Amino acid sequence: MAVAGLYRRVLPSPPAIEFSSPEGKQLFTEALAGGTAEGFFKLISYYQTQSEPAYCGLATLAMVLNALAIDPGRTWKGPWRWFDDSMLDCCEPLEKIKSQGITFGKVACLAVCNGAQVEPFRTDQSSIEDFRERVVSCTSSEDCHLIVSYNRAVFKQTGTGHFSPIGGYHAGKDMVLILDVARFKYPPHWVPLSLLWDAMNTIDKATGHYRGFMVMSKLQKATSVLYTMSCKHENWNVVAKYLTEDLPLLLTSKNLKDVNDVLCVVFRSAPSSLRDFIKWIAEVRRQDDGSTVLSEEEKGRVALKEEVLKQIRETELFKNVTGYLGFERSLCESEAPLGYTDSLADIAANVCCQVAGLLTGKIRSLNGCCKDIKLRKSVCKEPVTVVSGTVTTDGTEQMVDMLIPSSETKPSCSFDFDQNSCSGIPPSIGDGLTVLLVALPQDTWLGLKEEKLQAEMKGLTSADCLPTLLQEEVLHLQRQLYFLKADLNISPSSS
Repeated sequence: MAVAGLYRRVLPSPPAIEFSSPEGKQLFTEALAGGTAEGFFKLISYYQTQSEPAYCGLATLAMVLNALAIDPGRTWKGPWRWFDDSMLDCCEPLEKIKSQGITFGKVACLAVCNGAQVEPFRTDQSSIEDFRERVVSCTSSEDCHLIVSYNRAVFKQTGTGHFSPIGGYHAGKDMVLILDVARFKYPPHWVPLSLLWDAMNTIDKATGHYRGFMVMSKLQKATSVLYTMSCKHENWNVVAKYLTEDLPLLLTSKNLKDVNDVLCVVFRSAPSSLRDFIKWIAEVRRQDDGSTVLSEEEKGRVALKEEVLKQIRETELFKNVTGYLGFERSLCESEAPLGYTDSLADIAANVCCQVAGLLTGKIRSLNGCCKDIKLRKSVCKEPVTVVSGTVTTDGTEQMVDMLIPSSETKPSCSFDFDQNSCSGIPPSIGDGLTVLLVALPQDTWLGLKEEKLQAEMKGLTSADCLPTLLQEEVLHLQRQLYFLKADLNISPSSS
């Protein structure tokens, strides 16, 4: 006999007031008249229910990203570009989020990765007065939205950690409207702002960190987001700790004479999973009509990333990094530095297999699912721009394309990618490590004993004199690293 499931929960009231109740409607009418429900209509237009019990953070983020009219730059289904919670996996594997939920810091990291401006505030770094001010500001505008991370138990609700957006504020009653993304459980409801603060001002026992809120808005300029810091591997926290805590101490213990010595220490001492921590973001689309022609929008996005790639390769630091990697390669012909051995076709096959899982709703590993990898425009007259492949999942075939940003500026070390001497070289190990070094805090180099060398490293890794586009790319990575550093000792909370 089948076990009966659960059909919703009764909303504990008080303290909450159901949005659709007569009192809830009256509160909304008055908030609207007071000008503090302006963001409600954008949010309600994209209101969604989390597709998994632990996807509250992802559903909340997808809802807010869509409300801010941020273009994902990749397709959801068919030709449509749209944020769905199943697409938000650049900072954490969906399999892990499905079973464990997601942390405050990684929701912020995901928001940055997907082109949003984020201001996160844990309650131990803020105050209830500041929170109220932010609530009033966001609910009075359509240009920003506020996400809260709180403990449901404070509202006498079942469950613990949860994420949802704020849809309105009633100044007279000092109450906020929570648009609960777990709509299968509780409907949208009003709660006292002071009680919501208490619910946020709780420590996630698994992480040791306070919960809080984050203000999200749309970046004024389009971001290329060529690279991202990935937490999809188990040892991401080891790498983050190495870069932010261990490396500065390590440099103080060494007598280093030049830049090559510094790079030698940085990379030889790094965890082997460093290669999995900095990743270039592949844009993948499904072929619905068999065409590999890029639209003007796709060409524009690829061109933006190609310009960032070109700017990276024009830096003096890039020359030093690739020079060091070439030296390391010469010492051991059989092995590429840091284990980078994948060809472009191998990378494309791996990416296409991951996308196959998203296209079919499977979020498990797919082995041997991709075939017929073809490089388009690889005749050496033009750079490689599209990699096409046939993805096979559960007996069903689907053509997919992977868009490749490339640069006429070649890496100086031969192992990066061999495209039969084609003019366009896609993102490489040297590019990734260069931008990662620039994203590190400047005080990383303070422990270098030679003052001249310290000044040289600061100069090489300073973002101040970089072109604006590359500065924005570095800032994007710095924000991610900041959020991840605050989330080092994590064990995610769920809805």
